[in-house]
Amino acid sequence: MSIYRYIHRYFLVARHRAQFFFLKLSRYPAPGDRIWPKHCAFLLLFALFSLTYVATAQEIDEIIVYGDLRESEIEDVPTSVTVLDEALIRQRNASHFEEMVAAAANLNLSNGASRARFFQIRGVGERGQFTEPLNPSVGLLIDGVDFSGIGGVSTLFDVEQIEVFRGPQGDLYGANALAGLISLRSHAAEHEASGRLRLEAGNYGVRSLGAAYGGSLSDTVAFRTSLSTYAGDGYIHNTHLGAHDTNNLDELTWRGKLRIDLSDSASLDVNLGLVDLNNGYDAFSLDNDRRTRSDQPGADNQQSVFGSLRLALPGDLFDTEISVANAASDIAYGYDEDWTYDGFHPWGYSSTDQYNRDRDTLTAEVRLTSSEAGSLFDGRGAWVAGLYMLRQQVDLLRVYTYADSDFGSSFQIQRLAAYGRIESDLSDRGRLTIGLRLEAHESDYSDTAGLAYNPDENLVGGRIAYDYALSENWSGYASLSRGYKAGGFNLDGSLDESLRQYDAEFLNNYELGLKGQVAETGLRMRLALFRMIRDDVQIDSSTTLLRADGSSEFIDFIGNAAEGVNQGVEAELNWSPGDRVQVTGSLGLLNSEYENYINGNGEDLGGREQAHAPGYQYYLAANFGLLDNLGLTLSLEGRDAFFFSDSHDARSLAYDLFHASLTWDWQAFSFSLWGRNLSDENYFVRGFYFGNDPRDGYAGHRYTQLGEPQRFGLTVSRDF
Repeated sequence: MSIYRYIHRYFLVARHRAQFFFLKLSRYPAPGDRIWPKHCAFLLLFALFSLTYVATAQEIDEIIVYGDLRESEIEDVPTSVTVLDEALIRQRNASHFEEMVAAAANLNLSNGASRARFFQIRGVGERGQFTEPLNPSVGLLIDGVDFSGIGGVSTLFDVEQIEVFRGPQGDLYGANALAGLISLRSHAAEHEASGRLRLEAGNYGVRSLGAAYGGSLSDTVAFRTSLSTYAGDGYIHNTHLGAHDTNNLDELTWRGKLRIDLSDSASLDVNLGLVDLNNGYDAFSLDNDRRTRSDQPGADNQQSVFGSLRLALPGDLFDTEISVANAASDIAYGYDEDWTYDGFHPWGYSSTDQYNRDRDTLTAEVRLTSSEAGSLFDGRGAWVAGLYMLRQQVDLLRVYTYADSDFGSSFQIQRLAAYGRIESDLSDRGRLTIGLRLEAHESDYSDTAGLAYNPDENLVGGRIAYDYALSENWSGYASLSRGYKAGGFNLDGSLDESLRQYDAEFLNNYELGLKGQVAETGLRMRLALFRMIRDDVQIDSSTTLLRADGSSEFIDFIGNAAEGVNQGVEAELNWSPGDRVQVTGSLGLLNSEYENYINGNGEDLGGREQAHAPGYQYYLAANFGLLDNLGLTLSLEGRDAFFFSDSHDARSLAYDLFHASLTWDWQAFSFSLWGRNLSDENYFVRGFYFGNDPRDGYAGHRYTQLGEPQRFGLTVSRDF
């Protein structure tokens, strides 16, 4: 049987099984519901795939991972990693990383603001922040600058690659990467002249403009600069103010890069940037729809100025890399707490809550990477060693209606780490990797309420992995990795003293993987099976206390659970069966639960699924070249229902979203007519459970923030 007939038969079976699978897991009760148009689109994708099998296969492009300790091909990295390239970003017409999350298996987001700030990998990650401290479980780097915990700055114009490392990166990045690491890489400065112009307009008042250009300043100096703006009215109608832009977006991003060649192999990279977000925040409604009544709509503003230096020096035995990065951010986040206006109800209260933060993050690193002459074990062992330092200062001013006075705090983190990794070829096919990281973590906190904390602890993480070449194009790996996250303390509201402090969390990850390609068919696949054991799980929980006047005090706090288990599967494929077809897909399956955990309300959550940990997540897209200058992209994504929090039982709904775009190339220009969420599905990106409606005596309800509705627009771009 030919390989094409085999694949064709495989997809026929997979099509029927996938149809049954999604019909079973979706939360719609009857065939007459809206699930059918979406699954018809799903079947249409597979029908179109069947027409492409007779096409001539393409050569598979090399995928390089830059965020690891060494630059490597993706098949050579013994961990579950996803690379989202610029072509995929353009296909999805994405302006922000939150619009790319669905394309990576077992990656979720939490909004609760104008843009998603927090991300969860394999069900692990923070969902919000109201007070200090915040020790992120998912690290976020933008051109090597640490923005962990403030992902709203993840704009995507001129970004050429996104890398998502799943599982603890204890040897790679330490305390901020318990669950994984996300790295955004914009276009580098190169001597060859190139640039891009992009103009976009869409419904809900969306308009966007971007320009980028780079080239040579001299024989030894190259540059790249980009400037982009994005604005939109948002998807909320404030009926009290008669306004449609109280949840608006107004964003500006500038990046500048220099690369200075100091010699034939030594270089200095200079990176500067500015992200200015002036967004509204008016997302929650008493009626759980897109109609709000706030008389004092909130804001979600952030101004971040950042820069980095990277000096690369070659040596006889090892290469030296010295890097320094800094990001200074002013963050203003606030909202109308009662979601209504004065006089809405006789029992109603009026309150606003505003968090103003000045955050400064400085990192410095010295990394030594072995050369061929400096390798170990008779040339079979490569090594990396380094020292790392992070110092972060966060000053908070909270202005809250029900506080006797404004609250201020000062919080500083210092991390010092030494790390190393050895990669040794045990045979022609087998390679052993051992990595270790030792980290000293210290915090210093004080506030206007007279509280002061100065904890310190030493933390250890690492990795051991064995990678084996099964054939010329296929390899498998087995790995054990350990990650950690520092402990901390709770400071919000009238919280009981016994809940004020919490311990460090540790995570052991056991993983098996298979990676490879079938060159003659243009198919590349990656598969990972994992089981993560979490000890002293840090859980973001909440409780509600009743004030003397009958209003509610919502208190967010972090506590430790005894243990958690997260296990599942991740599968990804990239397939180019012909010059006119490209298929991208991913599937994440996740089973998670707590063991021996009592939440802040005294409820036993042992055996319950963890928050923001959907049982499945899938993404499937196909790009078809209908003519030489006309292309069609169809994509389908979906996610299982999940709990919003560990302090209540409110859940999201399972959903499926269908997107499409039609692209026409004319001379040097590209015109893309696109639509997202074409079935106008209601889905949720954040949720809470408490009482906030005076009409029913402040009885508890699930309140949700809705995701993007049906969107359409036109993007015009030119590359040169």
